Amino acid sequence: MPLPNRLVFQILLITLALAAGVPVHAAGDPARGQELAYTCLGCHGIPGYKNVYPTYSVPELYGQHPEYIIAALKAYKSGERSHATMHQQAASLSDQDMADIASYLGSQPLKASSAPVGTAPVKAVLCESCHGKNGVGITGDYPTLAGQHADYLARALNEYAHGDRKNPIMPNFVTGLTAADIKEIAHYFSEQSPPLETVPRRQTFLSSN
Repeated sequence: MPLPNRLVFQILLITLALAAGVPVHAAGDPARGQELAYTCLGCHGIPGYKNVYPTYSVPELYGQHPEYIIAALKAYKSGERSHATMHQQAASLSDQDMADIASYLGSQPLKASSAPVGTAPVKAVLCESCHGKNGVGITGDYPTLAGQHADYLARALNEYAHGDRKNPIMPNFVTGLTAADIKEIAHYFSEQSPPLETVPRRQTFLSSN
């Protein structure tokens, strides 16, 4: 189903505006990030771990873009994302701390496979301009969705719809989505491959020195 011309034009304008203002993130130190991320692994390092209330799966981060992890931490710190525990964790972090943690957690970003898994729902076409047909974000600032927990993806879409997450792009996409649409989109991207995974508790970083 082709997108309305007006919506295509809005997407283009927003994407160009964001591209022009994308910040250059400080280089991260994964070894230092591993030390700083100790508390992160208490949730993100446990397969199947769930947020207690409301109940939904804690997102998988291994394979995520480091740039997006930084953006998410900044949003939790500023309150643009509503989550008490994440705000508390992020509030004490400097920009360099975030860059180091992101360099560790997102040390091996996923790359899109040759073909999507299954048939994309009609409404998922709206997502592909930023998140790719395989659910792998087209740039580092767009999150990869492939293999992410379906209930977490649904939760995120609902938070954008209700203003609990603030973003200049997402409101244009979630407006008008039904609960069934959200469930269908979330399930589709959760099935894509290669998938995001739970962050391994131990990683070895090789050096040429």
